[in-house]
Amino acid sequence: MPVDERTTGLPSLRERRRAAATQEIVDAAERHLTEQGPAALSLRAVARALGMTVQALYHYFPSRDALVTALVTKAYDDLADAVQAAVDTPSDDPDLPRLVVAAEGYRRWAIANPERFQLLYGTPLRDYAAPADGPTTQATRRMSSIFEREMFNGFTAEQLAAICTPELSPELRSYFEQLPHYGHGHLPSPATALLMSAWGHLHGLVALEVFGHTSFLGDHQAELFRMAMRNLLADIHRRIP
Repeated sequence: MPVDERTTGLPSLRERRRAAATQEIVDAAERHLTEQGPAALSLRAVARALGMTVQALYHYFPSRDALVTALVTKAYDDLADAVQAAVDTPSDDPDLPRLVVAAEGYRRWAIANPERFQLLYGTPLRDYAAPADGPTTQATRRMSSIFEREMFNGFTAEQLAAICTPELSPELRSYFEQLPHYGHGHLPSPATALLMSAWGHLHGLVALEVFGHTSFLGDHQAELFRMAMRNLLADIHRRIP
């Protein structure tokens, strides 16, 4: 007697075929993204690359926005995987802080995937808006939680509340207090401010390199990035009593 997949909890044949087709479309879209850049992304071009009609592709992605959302979510997840893998892999330098290791994992992925990095952090695509609190938001939260953990692991809530930062306005403190927290736990406002500032520093250096603005440094970029991340971490720790 054949096994009824509905009773085993396994995906049905139809579901597996749909998942395979969806993955094939995403893969084709990523190839098109790499070759043409985010601004040229279109359902018609992706369908043409797969030998499909646009109408057939609509059965899997009802709009360009739906496909972009899938690509952005996957890019964030792949980036987070790369950062986590960097942290989990034994370093050649056992004294290298884990936050620096995470930052270098972030940098390596961005350099290896410039078009996908541009999709995430470059010029926003015209007329695209990510769904509120949707899969792209969940993916960014996962990324944030990794850096939050490596930055503040080992410190108590009392220490984080006493971080030395310029006085925050009541309005900014109130805004930070209302933000959802999904990594280290509920971060006090000074810690959130420090995390955002550090993130801007780290990401800004990577973006400058990916978009070619520091190419004059040549092969020295990796060394300077490591030095900057060490200095950043030292400054963070000086601010935490």
